[in-house]
Amino acid sequence: MVYEYLVIAGYFCLILGIGFAFKSMAKNSTSDYFRGGGRMLWWMVGSTAFMAQFSAWTFTGAAGKAFSDGFAISLVFFANTFAYFCGWLYFSARFRQMRVDTPTEGIKRRFGSQNEQFFSWALIVLSMINAGVWLNALGVFSSAVFDTDISITIIATGLTVLFVSVLSGAWGVVASDFVQTLIVAIISIACAIVALVKVGGPVALVTDFPVDFVMGPDMNYGLLLVGTFVFFLAKQLITIMNLNDSFRFLNAKDTINARKAALLAMVLMGVGSIVWFIPPWASAILYPDAATAYPELGNKAGDAVYLVFTRNAMPLGTVGLLLAGLFAASMSSMDSALNKNAGIFVRSLYQPLLLKKQKQVSDKHLLNVSRLVSFISGILVIAVALFFKSLKELSLFELMMNVSTMIQVPLLIPLIFGLFIKRTPQWAPWVTVAIGLTVSWLMMNVFTPELFASWIGLEQALTRRESIDLNLMLIIVAQLVITAGFFCATSLFYNPEKDTHKAETERFFKDVETPVIADFEQDDYDRQQRNKLGVMVIIMSAGMLVMMLIPNPLWGRLMFLGCAVIMLAIGLLLKHSAKKEPTTATSSLSKKPCLE
Repeated sequence: MVYEYLVIAGYFCLILGIGFAFKSMAKNSTSDYFRGGGRMLWWMVGSTAFMAQFSAWTFTGAAGKAFSDGFAISLVFFANTFAYFCGWLYFSARFRQMRVDTPTEGIKRRFGSQNEQFFSWALIVLSMINAGVWLNALGVFSSAVFDTDISITIIATGLTVLFVSVLSGAWGVVASDFVQTLIVAIISIACAIVALVKVGGPVALVTDFPVDFVMGPDMNYGLLLVGTFVFFLAKQLITIMNLNDSFRFLNAKDTINARKAALLAMVLMGVGSIVWFIPPWASAILYPDAATAYPELGNKAGDAVYLVFTRNAMPLGTVGLLLAGLFAASMSSMDSALNKNAGIFVRSLYQPLLLKKQKQVSDKHLLNVSRLVSFISGILVIAVALFFKSLKELSLFELMMNVSTMIQVPLLIPLIFGLFIKRTPQWAPWVTVAIGLTVSWLMMNVFTPELFASWIGLEQALTRRESIDLNLMLIIVAQLVITAGFFCATSLFYNPEKDTHKAETERFFKDVETPVIADFEQDDYDRQQRNKLGVMVIIMSAGMLVMMLIPNPLWGRLMFLGCAVIMLAIGLLLKHSAKKEPTTATSSLSKKPCLE
């Protein structure tokens, strides 16, 4: 275990180093702190967009589902891929073109100040719940690795994320996400290759799987699996491409980089949808008792199958690298949530309060308040994760899906449909949310899967898995038909003469169709990003090279060497691209100004 501890210690030092490295780039203004001043390159923004949908839950709850049910879990992540495809096609450019620093400022421009206030509080609470789920997932896994209490892991990790977020704001968040993407990619690909070799190749993986690889166990109605996937496409589109989650693309330096970022996230998510789950699929063949290896985790014991595979099949030190990847995934989700919460609170709650009291404060004051809010948010997220720790009767998969479908979807429906439905009364968004939450309660407590099954006269009783899948599908259908239908229908009650926000709404839709072009000062920011991250990646490659000293078989040492070489190549390319090219005053002046 000493090697695992050393690897994790090295990773934490790297993350803290990123926080210090980008501190100077976040100290000038609140815009720099909240979204890097809108000056980030596409590969940084794409990484943070990808990591925002990636957390320790992928290696725990989702992996446990892959172990037991086979291919079905990949459908959730294919739905994420579809969402990012739509982002590249339509949403990412328009999010960047809102010309705001925070998501709720975009909500204000579209729906008015009352809705800004409502969604500010609601979205802060939602982000804390989500971050708590992610942090809890990490605690489950880490406690199994180190045989320590989950609470200790939750607190230690939460405080580290808190430090980076408070210190360097959006720059530190996005930079760490890029580095973390590399870590996740390396460990995932390495584990997948070893798993395929040990199981005998992809054909054997499918044919030797203990149950039907596509359908999984306890699934008598194949149509249910197809229906769940179809509606998951819509559900993930709503939960990823909306005004709240626009913050990922607000960081991009221009419209083109925003679209490239969405494309990168799509590619990473599409490849990852298969690569991530090869080890748990292989574990179902190689280690059929993996789900019972850690009985102390209760109903969450199956969520540790990735750990079982890594400990049994991978060289020494890989468990530490895997855990570093899990820390990376959870940290990326949590630090984004903290940074976003700070922006929402300061710009949409604190500043309007000061304006009402006719108080003028400096941007430096607002920056200090932002750091304080990030700190308080981090403490509250840790508290939420500790609460979820007590819910041992729920698997991580069920916990994540329940939060996502019952709370998140109703809240976000107005924030995506509002991009297409222009004529809406100002009461429409918050009333829609209230109706959506009511629909969720009714679908959970009244219109149950069992009631639906009796209505259509199913010959066989639903299995537990079918009941869970059908419940999720019915909630999504109800939200799309009733909640989204209601929001669209509110346009019938729209009265332009009574709409005091009409002029701003028109300006909003004009802006979202007008491209943003980077200004002539952008080159220096580009070089700083490439240089700083190039250095960090080179340091990572050196650390990976040192792992060759761990007493492993030759193939294990060569694996670490290969990973180190790939990282070194990426780092050197970034450093080389950061070199200042000779420019003339004429070429600088010829560039178009940013249309902010």
